[in-house]
Amino acid sequence: MSALALLAPGPTRIMGVVNVTPDSFSDGGQWFDRGAAIARGRELAAAGADILDVGGESTRPGSARPTTEEELERTVPVVAALAADGLTVSIDTMRSATARACLDAGAAMINDVSGGLADPQMPGFVASVGVPYVTMHWRGLLTNPDEEPDYDDVTNEVCRELTERVDVLLAAGVRAEQLLLDPGFGFSKNADHNWELLADLSEVMSLGYPVIVGTSRKRFLGRLPARTGGQLDHEAPVSAAFDRDHATAATSLLAAQAGAWAVRVHDVRSTREALAVWEMVSRAR
Repeated sequence: MSALALLAPGPTRIMGVVNVTPDSFSDGGQWFDRGAAIARGRELAAAGADILDVGGESTRPGSARPTTEEELERTVPVVAALAADGLTVSIDTMRSATARACLDAGAAMINDVSGGLADPQMPGFVASVGVPYVTMHWRGLLTNPDEEPDYDDVTNEVCRELTERVDVLLAAGVRAEQLLLDPGFGFSKNADHNWELLADLSEVMSLGYPVIVGTSRKRFLGRLPARTGGQLDHEAPVSAAFDRDHATAATSLLAAQAGAWAVRVHDVRSTREALAVWEMVSRAR
């Protein structure tokens, strides 16, 4: 499928996450086994995922990076099996070598949380292959989960830094129609930054590129206001990542209303139902 066809306007897509890692924050390595990861991808597709995002490297703070060989061993067979089923697969990687191998195995797009900063070969490679490429707002991998990020105006700074990355990619020969933007929820941002960015999604959309929103099971969804006697009086913790899927579905709906091209989620069913409600209301209008 061409970049133009895959990125054509339409209802907000759902990108289902397939983590082939032993230490993911969201599922604790539940799909690390190759067979389990393939089965998980098929399950997400059956639940309504439009794209399956296969990744072999955890980005949780403090995680040790796998070698390129380890990442290839984790991802390539899973990508190949899911693509052979006729499913649209994205490879979630910061390495051009992994991206190349997975494209050869049938992946249709690249999702790079570093936006090309982690591998200087990535921009040129993306230009040469011409596939859709997600560039995320990134200030490097955190080694300390309690590190406090610094912004004067998070939305403006995210938009400015994404624009700078786009300029670098275009200068490397990447075509504008290949590019998607991800504001990077949870990456070098605290809870207040994430909420502000979610409220200001229209400003990210105004940059003129399709936008992917990935809030799924993120830490900032782990503390939400609780009601006592009809009043919001404190924040109640939601400690387990699995317990954040309802909040994720709500943020997915907000993203769709703002015009996001896709939402990236772990639990497809809850988000699919939330977006279906929005689609029915939109039709009724």
